[in-house]
Amino acid sequence: MISRAAVVPHPPLLVPELVAGAAAETEPVRAASLAAAGKLPGPWVAVAAAPTGRATFVPPLAGTFLGYGVDVPVSLGGDPAPGADLPLPVLVTAWLRERCAVEVSRVEIVPDDLPVGDCVALGRRLASEDCGLLVLGDGSTRHGPRSPGSDDERSGPFDAAVHDLLATADTDGLLALDPALARELGAQGRAAWQVLAGVPGPWRGAGAEFFAPFGVGYHVAVWERP
Repeated sequence: MISRAAVVPHPPLLVPELVAGAAAETEPVRAASLAAAGKLPGPWVAVAAAPTGRATFVPPLAGTFLGYGVDVPVSLGGDPAPGADLPLPVLVTAWLRERCAVEVSRVEIVPDDLPVGDCVALGRRLASEDCGLLVLGDGSTRHGPRSPGSDDERSGPFDAAVHDLLATADTDGLLALDPALARELGAQGRAAWQVLAGVPGPWRGAGAEFFAPFGVGYHVAVWERP
């Protein structure tokens, strides 16, 4: 049974070498993500959403952040050949794994437009596994003039609601998130959060934080069994 889950974002800015000029500004997100991931028992199963579609990545496997500006090699474990072209959530999972010194069983990538019912079904299938569940996903990309997307006044209320739902481990509330609104706001984490909500409870929140450097919302939370 999954006894604990951690929600973290997966932006390149978690890796300090990739944001040399803004390492101090991004340190709170990095520290919170490492602290949350560090509370997970091993081995990890990670879940994230990406536009690339459904895929599963298992160790031994290695890659690099070179495509994001700096050659920072990372590994999911084992003795892999270097240089695989890995999606960003897999690279971030590997980066977190190395710093938390745990094993990773696999990373499940789901389409970012995965229907809610399919998210729930995956969560239920994961429920019986003896692992820590790492859930990777970013909030809205449209917070203010510094955002990569145009500013959207709906982003604030949307991510405030997500923060409250993650803080209280409100699975029903997470499953009620509107996929169309999340897509409009660039909140790619919606599907991964709803996979978490599909893992049968009971759950309780054990801490949640929200950050929005550079206009993108990043959620960090830990859920545990009562």
